[in-house]
Amino acid sequence: MSQALALFVLTLIALAGEQPGPAMTMAKHLDTVLLAPMANTAAFTGLLLAGATAWGFFRHWWVLVKFGLTLIQLYAGIFLLSPALTEAAATATPIWQQAAGTALMASGLAFQVWISVAKPWSRTPWSTAKPPTAPVWVFAAGLAAPIVDTAAGIALGYPMPALSLLMLVVVLARRPKRVLRAG
Repeated sequence: MSQALALFVLTLIALAGEQPGPAMTMAKHLDTVLLAPMANTAAFTGLLLAGATAWGFFRHWWVLVKFGLTLIQLYAGIFLLSPALTEAAATATPIWQQAAGTALMASGLAFQVWISVAKPWSRTPWSTAKPPTAPVWVFAAGLAAPIVDTAAGIALGYPMPALSLLMLVVVLARRPKRVLRAG
């Protein structure tokens, strides 16, 4: 959320300044170097915790809402905000939509934090059996995967959550079938 807010501030500086180029260049740098890998890491850890703990993906409305918001925000950032930021940085022309988009992203993240703390709403109709918690190695590997992915992304020049994705596939494949339907 702090990175999204920093991106918002940089776009506001660009909109207000006589020379928006430096602020937009810094915003683009923040987006590609820091925000992209951290967004992947945050999404992965949330999905791993839902898949590897008794919370499950579909047992509680608050987890399901966070799951949906995470996917929406991740892909909106990748396919909408980041390309617009690249264009704005290249032309040194800030656009108000970029500032509005980053403010919306920061607000969405703040809403997700509130959901995590408040845990509003009841259980879903699909909440039957409580799934078992994954073994400790899953959580250890869950810590290592984003670190390796971030290092690979830095080396290659773009985010690459390959090991994180593989980790999620392993966690979901090991989950009992009855639990996948129920929770």
